[in-house]
Amino acid sequence: MTIRQKLAQFAAYQRTVRELSALDGRQLKDLGITREDIKSIARGQVL
Repeated sequence: MTIRQKLAQFAAYQRTVRELSALDGRQLKDLGITREDIKSIARGQVL
């Protein structure tokens, strides 16, 4: 994997974390996730 691909992957991770973190608790509950799940979900999203 190239550095460019790694940077793009990290940007996608950050974007996913930022977007999910912006949701309130009720919205997260509707999606079936908790705040503690956000980082692991973001990691799974970019892999």
